[in-house]
Amino acid sequence: MKKKPLFIMAIVAVLLFTLGQSVMAFSDVSKDPNADKINALKEQGILSGYADGEFKPNGTLSYASAISMIVKGLDLNLDHVRFIRMPLASDNHPNLEDDAWYSQAFVIADFYDLGIPKDVKATDKITKEQYAHHLFKAMMTKGDFAFIEIFMLINDEADIDSKYMDSIQKLLISKIVSLDDKQNFHPTKAIARGEAAGWLFDGIRFVEEQTPIEPEPEQPAYDFELSVDAVNAEVNKVTVSAQLPHPGYGLRIASIAFEGNKALINVEVVQPDPDKMYPQVITEAKVSTYVDAKLKPELASDAASSASGSTGISDDSVSSNQ
Repeated sequence: MKKKPLFIMAIVAVLLFTLGQSVMAFSDVSKDPNADKINALKEQGILSGYADGEFKPNGTLSYASAISMIVKGLDLNLDHVRFIRMPLASDNHPNLEDDAWYSQAFVIADFYDLGIPKDVKATDKITKEQYAHHLFKAMMTKGDFAFIEIFMLINDEADIDSKYMDSIQKLLISKIVSLDDKQNFHPTKAIARGEAAGWLFDGIRFVEEQTPIEPEPEQPAYDFELSVDAVNAEVNKVTVSAQLPHPGYGLRIASIAFEGNKALINVEVVQPDPDKMYPQVITEAKVSTYVDAKLKPELASDAASSASGSTGISDDSVSSNQ
């Protein structure tokens, strides 16, 4: 009976050691510039490292590990989705296995359109430009964030694949990634595991600290109708009409652009005065303008939107509701 307390103490010691191992810092990252970020991600369960307790921060990162890190770090999941048939990793990437440890991460990444190459292999080394692109795309699933409109100069810009440039620029602007002392990004170089972890940590912090832009309310679609009446042999009267929610709305000719023998009529809806009350009755609004009889009037393809930037004749007349 005297041995029982010693046995219990031994069990407790083993449990404490085992639990401690799960949150213990990696044994080989203390001198890495991203050490604190790497260990923070380990404590959050995002990084697991190797069986020997090392992370190998200077080692290269496989595509499978990179996508798994990003998906887990940005908490991308399919919890809210119901599929008739659960997609497989090989549906989009024939070189991937469907029952491997990384398979679900690729399924999730494809659902969120992270831009993974179709011919990717799990063991491919992921480059800095590829990792930057997938990380940025994952960040943008959390909202539409504002970025300063500035183009960062990169000395080796010519080496960057154009489809990755916007992602790299946004990450540079937000200081999630940085250039070396010669202003090079080294886009085609395999990213080191430590650097990838540092970028991921800062990407997670960015989406947690930044407030996404509120989306603009969706504008309703309107059916515009165009009619032409001859004023005389040289001039036609062009009238555009539409059914609008109530008498407070109106129509205006935003501009007329010319394309060959066509007069393209840009129409926009005038919003009601927010300080007035209107009866909620669907109302027909009309607006007219005049064009040369030699031209064929047509509604422009963007007739329902603002004609900002278009060229041609402007008509500021606003419709009356009838």
